[in-house]
Amino acid sequence: MKNIISFVIRYVPRPFLQRISPLAMKFFAWKNKGDAVQCPVCQSQFGKFLPYGRKARENALCPNCLSLERHRLMWLFLQEKTNFFTANVRVLHVAPEHCFLNPFDSLKNLEYITADIESPLAKVKMDIHDIPFPDASFDVVFCNHVLEHVNDDIKSCAEINRVLKPGGWGILQSPVYDLPETLEDKSITDPAERERIFGQRDHVRKYGKDYAERLRRSGLQIEENQFVKNLPAEMVQKFALPPDETVFVCKKGV
Repeated sequence: MKNIISFVIRYVPRPFLQRISPLAMKFFAWKNKGDAVQCPVCQSQFGKFLPYGRKARENALCPNCLSLERHRLMWLFLQEKTNFFTANVRVLHVAPEHCFLNPFDSLKNLEYITADIESPLAKVKMDIHDIPFPDASFDVVFCNHVLEHVNDDIKSCAEINRVLKPGGWGILQSPVYDLPETLEDKSITDPAERERIFGQRDHVRKYGKDYAERLRRSGLQIEENQFVKNLPAEMVQKFALPPDETVFVCKKGV
């Protein structure tokens, strides 16, 4: 099972995978019935979540809504630390994750806009280097696991800063490794070499401990929030959360 998932993630084009995954998962949702774990996004319970990742992680993927550990953590953070579910806000969601689409779209307090350069899930076709919205257009911006793919992450973050309203905020998650500083080499273009150096065939950099400081160069304010470390251990286990993931919260800079 782990090997199959690893192969599919590595070699099946992402847009195609985004279309077929919800149908394929219905079987696994039935097969994994139980109550040992629960997804806070869709409220479904299972004996365990599915393995997921290029090096497959156990107990990672919700077979109902396709949330991963980081998505479940973000959902809880939004519930407990923000007014996202109650305030009237305009939201830009870059490269929207499948598990969030219906829940966010159904919230009557949101004006919810999804955008991506290629995702079939997004409503607006958009290059994040040149966001096609006026200054101060959004109260909230989500951009998760995108910046490691783009040619110029600082320019992309500057665009996010531009379209945020005064007082606006967002969440900018990316894989962050135990490196003193970000590894980047634009001369590496071969997909196999990118996978070897950066961890994935379509990654162009590997973020290190300077991730937050690097993004601040765009003008954004970045807070490194250790939300998960303040949660009860039984909650971390029940929702299968990533025990060490930092939530990178951005705020509009001057």
